[in-house]
Amino acid sequence: MKIPSMLTCQSFFHILVFSVLFFLSCTSAGWCSLNSSVHKFKDKTVSQDQIQQLARFDHLIRYFSSFSYFVPKHKVSPDFIRALILAESGANPDAISNMKAFGLGQIILTTGQQAGKELSRSNTHFRYVSKSQLSNLRRRDLLDPAVNILITCYLIAKYNYKFEGRLDLVVSAWNAGEYTKSLSQGKHAPYRETENLIGKINAYYIYLLTNKIFP
Repeated sequence: MKIPSMLTCQSFFHILVFSVLFFLSCTSAGWCSLNSSVHKFKDKTVSQDQIQQLARFDHLIRYFSSFSYFVPKHKVSPDFIRALILAESGANPDAISNMKAFGLGQIILTTGQQAGKELSRSNTHFRYVSKSQLSNLRRRDLLDPAVNILITCYLIAKYNYKFEGRLDLVVSAWNAGEYTKSLSQGKHAPYRETENLIGKINAYYIYLLTNKIFP
């Protein structure tokens, strides 16, 4: 079964998203499990409170998603970043998980520090975030919405490029790590937490796109 790809701002590779495509025959236990997660969250909507929460950070989402981090003229979709933020933290910039993931995108410190160093060495200078802040990232920096959203956009762009825009693989890399063994075989990370996150992000993403919440 061909896996749909995530839509990006200027069509990163393909222009498809998950929807009812997963409600086809299951070919393996892994597909059946992911199908179940996508089905479970398929009717998820975005509340007015969530829209108001996201709106607080809309200028940052639009700004940091406007950069071509890996391929010229190819950018991450702002609605995908919004969907990820809703699924990960409910748009709470002070969220800290039991696994010590921080902020809007729920970023682990070591992942954030590596991304920060890569961004600090780039030729791009960003508003809202300094190079020194990126090169010496601390936990409290990940609670800064500007820093968190920049790193989120950068990492999603990285995984989008690496995994050819496939939403299941992009979210797997985000949640379970880009070197998860199954990803090298073109399969999503076989963890219930990851599958549920794929389902949630997919549902929020489709809702935001189809309802044009942030035109």
